[in-house]
Amino acid sequence: MLKKDLRLKYSSLRKDLPPQSLLNSSLTITNKILELPIWGVEFYHIFLAIPEKKEVDTSFLLSVLHGKDKNIVLPKVSGTNELKHYLLTDTTKLVASKWGIPEPIDGIEILEEKIDVVFVPLLAFDQKGNRLGYGKGYYDNFLGKCRTNVIKVGLSLFEAEQQISDVDESDIPLDYCVTPNRTYSFSST
Repeated sequence: MLKKDLRLKYSSLRKDLPPQSLLNSSLTITNKILELPIWGVEFYHIFLAIPEKKEVDTSFLLSVLHGKDKNIVLPKVSGTNELKHYLLTDTTKLVASKWGIPEPIDGIEILEEKIDVVFVPLLAFDQKGNRLGYGKGYYDNFLGKCRTNVIKVGLSLFEAEQQISDVDESDIPLDYCVTPNRTYSFSST
């Protein structure tokens, strides 16, 4: 399917999700992430969900990362298609951006090269690990600046599409995608 058609389909599916179903799915996804071979590193980049868009609730995953005493890195939009990344500390203050994304005001900036694992937001993904975001390119641009061995873990409320037919050269595929029903592996990471 084309990206524009998939965006319409999955935006509609999300909109119709009951709140309890979203919560249950988010918890199940977090429990499945615990089974991934990603826990021997230090810096974990995580997005904070936009409640209005009914994204996977990452608060459970945030608790796991805290419990494992990992360095947690949060993104902040800093310009056209650009993200900056800040270490989450006890003093980090978050504010909602104009898009409703909880973001750090400032703090200790972390360079992309230091990040080991990125939990990637998405609307949809396919069986080859190609992901579909909101179309602004923030994450593809960010992931392109990370080390080649950074582990990219998508979080999806829905299963894989057969194929995203209009994948761009700049689109960076996932290593894993975790859904409530299944964990997909796309590489030998």
